[in-house]
Parts: sequence; C-alpha cells; structure tokens
Amino acid sequence: MDELTLSLAALPHLSGAALPSYVRADLRAGIVHIGVGNFHRAHMAVYLDRLMNQGLARDWAIIGTGVTDHDARMRAALEPQDWLSTVVEQTAEEAQARVTGVMVDFIAPGDRAGILAAMADPAVRIVSLTVTEGGYFIDPATGAFDAAHPAIRADAATPDQPRTAFGLILAALRRRRDAGLVPFTVLSCDNVPHNGVVTRNAVAGLARLSDPALADWVTGNVAFPNGMVDRIATVTNDRERGICRSQFGIDDAWPVFCEDYIQWVLEDHFPAGRPPLEQAGVTFVDDVTPFENMKIRILNGGHAIIAYPAGLMDIHFVHEAMQNPLIAAFLARLEREEILPVVPPVPGVDLHDYVALIEGRFANPAIGDTVRRLCLDGSNRQPKFIVPTIADRLAQGLPVQGLALESALWCRYCLGLTDSGAEIAPNDPAWDRLQAQARRAVDDPAAWLDMRDVYGATADDPAFRTAFAHARHALTEAGTEAVLRRYLDGTL
Repeated sequence: MDELTLSLAALPHLSGAALPSYVRADLRAGIVHIGVGNFHRAHMAVYLDRLMNQGLARDWAIIGTGVTDHDARMRAALEPQDWLSTVVEQTAEEAQARVTGVMVDFIAPGDRAGILAAMADPAVRIVSLTVTEGGYFIDPATGAFDAAHPAIRADAATPDQPRTAFGLILAALRRRRDAGLVPFTVLSCDNVPHNGVVTRNAVAGLARLSDPALADWVTGNVAFPNGMVDRIATVTNDRERGICRSQFGIDDAWPVFCEDYIQWVLEDHFPAGRPPLEQAGVTFVDDVTPFENMKIRILNGGHAIIAYPAGLMDIHFVHEAMQNPLIAAFLARLEREEILPVVPPVPGVDLHDYVALIEGRFANPAIGDTVRRLCLDGSNRQPKFIVPTIADRLAQGLPVQGLALESALWCRYCLGLTDSGAEIAPNDPAWDRLQAQARRAVDDPAAWLDMRDVYGATADDPAFRTAFAHARHALTEAGTEAVLRRYLDGTL
C-alpha cells in the first residue's frame, strides 16, 4: 500500500482508515487537556471523535497542552500532521485504524500566557488532564495532598508563574473568578482512586498555601467529578509506526495502538456543561466508587500480578506472560481467591465474568503491550492497586499469601537483575531508593516493608510480615518459577 504522511491535506487521499466526517474548520474548542499522551488519544479523544462523527459536540474540540518534556515531544510530532492522530484498535484477529481530528491546537509547554489565556476563555468549560498516577502530589500511604513537595512550594511562592498542571489550573480559575466567569469543570482522566477528589485536593491544597480565600472558593464552586477510565494503550515505537505505514498506508509520527475494549464511567457533575458523552458510550452514574474499585483492584492489580514474575523470567510481551502456564495460573488463583472476595458488588456486573474479561484482554497478542510498561512506577502503583486489597483482607482476618508473594516479587524485581542475571534498567522514579531497600531485604525482608509511604499500617501486621518474609526468602533460595509452582501446588 502506498503511504501518505498524515495531514489535513492528505485526508481525502487516505483509504486504509476510517476518517472524520466532520470538517476541522467547523470545530470550536471547549476543552483544554493537559497531558496529551497515548492514553488520552486512545480514550477521551476517541469518545469525542465518535460524537463529532454523529454531528454532535462540534463545540467541544480539544486544545492540548502539557508541562513535561514528553508533552513537548508529542507536540513536535503532531504539529506537522495538523494535530491528527491515527488510532489503531486491535483484537486478536484484526486491526482497524481511524484518524481522529478532535484536537484543534496544542499550546507549547512553557507558554504560560497562552495556556492561561486558553483556560480563561469562556468557551472552555472543561479542563481535563492525564498526568499519570504519580503526578498528583499525594502521599501514597495516606492519600493526602503533599503540600511540602518542592514543585508545589515553588508554585505557592510564585502563583502568577505556575509550572505544575495544578498551578496552571489554579491561576486560570483565579482569572475566571476575578472576571466573574463561570469556573470550568476540572476532569481527571487518570487511573487514580477517586481521581476527582484527589484533583480537588491538589488544586485547593495548593491554593491554601498562598490564598486561603481562593481555596475556599475552589472547594465551594468548582466541580471535580470522579471517573473510572479503562483502555489498554501501548507505547509507540518503530514497530507501531511501521505497521501504520505498511498496513494502513499512513505515515504517522506517533500513532496510537490500543485494544478494541474501551470504558469510561463518570459522575455527572458538570455545572458548566459537557458533551453528550452518553451517546458515545460513556456511562454516567451517581457514584463511580464501585466501578473504580473493580477496575483498580482486578485489572490494575492483575497487571501487577503478572508483571513482576514475567519481568524476572525475561518475558517481554504481556500476551507472552499469559501464555506461560505458571503466570496465568498465578493470576487466576490470586484474582479469585484473594482479590474478588474483598471487591464490593458493582451494579449490573458479574465480577467473575469481569475477571475472565480481563484475562482475555491481557492475552490479546495483537496489542504488543510490554511487561516493562506494567512494571513501571511500582512505588506509585502498588499503594493504589495492591496494598488496599491487602489491608481489607487483613482487617477481615483473611490470609494474604498470594498478595504477599506479589509484593515479594516486586521487591525482587527492584534488585535490578532477572533470574537469568540480565540487568533490569531503572524503571521507577524512585528506582535508587527501591534498589537500596531491595538489597537490604535480601537478608532482612522487613526492610522492604519499612517504606511506610507504600505499605502504611499493613507493614505492622504480623500475618503480612510473616508471609512476605517467607515469600522473599523463597525467591532467593529457589527463583521465580519454582516459587510460583510451590504457591500453586500449596507447598509454599
């Protein structure tokens, strides 16, 4: 197939992908989004593309921006292609491409004046963000806002020159308040428990450091709906660029590859208005908590369960991990025996069916999701995805052998060597600290649990400490594969 470089001019000549039925010139911006990564373009942008293809939401186009070097690289890649993105949705049997055109501009990170002007525009009624689980300045053990973080202290000292996403949001809200404008809704699209509450705590917490009256106004007037987001979108490499060119005839500098499954559950709290997202498949509920618990504990917890044994066994792709009978059985047993019993009921959902669904999603060979991506940032993910389940089971007097083994596998991974002796490159913002603790834990497993920002009060529970120490020593003595066998046959 002849390939064409993606752009507005090339759209009429592309034949390998579904194309927008809307015209870019007809769109008006209603959303500023901070953090234009692959997940955002595979999730929120796809829902809006669905609406616009129905002739709806033409005044809800996106202006992208960000605060990181990644955002700057993304902007440099997308600008020559007029902010268009190719989204490739993959099942095990086939792949389909669509080009989305819902982003109409991308303000450069560092262009503070431009970002604040966009957010202060009355036409903008939502400011959304995907800044990753670790980007919310929260204490992982308590969930409280970390007002002492250097980046937060810097924004509090110079509120008119913000550098963080929350500093920008707060400065824009101040402008709108002072101008008598309705505040925009702040919509977190990150995979964080009670992401709306966490975002409100960050924005109001920052305000309280320099302007308590503004903090009170934020908590009393600005909406921060909670939401549960779900879609697996992988990292873009030359493999994905090559497939996009050869299979779909599109030369896209940063295409998005993702599974065909997509879900978004939102609390319907948008005082300034919102797109009719329910017509694109979004579920609106009064309380997102049951859906959030289900997804974070079963799916994200499941990712952690397969990630670290696979990483230690030199397995590269997630679907290859699911093809390993020991890892697949470890996931199946731990999900059904230790996680499901402490996941509260979800309206209209059979949790056993949901577990089977995520097992099938993990096993999809077309996605090309990597084990290394799942292992990334455990210091932020474990306190959200694994430790709450441990705490719930301990509170009910239930055993935690499998979850303790998962924690021990993470500890072993952070030594930085696989079972074969291959080096594991740094894979966490706190890698140096994790490595130091993991080395101490070889002889003294309790040293790993000293990370109270990760484990909180669970570190003091004798049952968890004993199970963790036993699993950690077993991994040193026998290796990952043997320990998984012993766990599965009941001899660990």
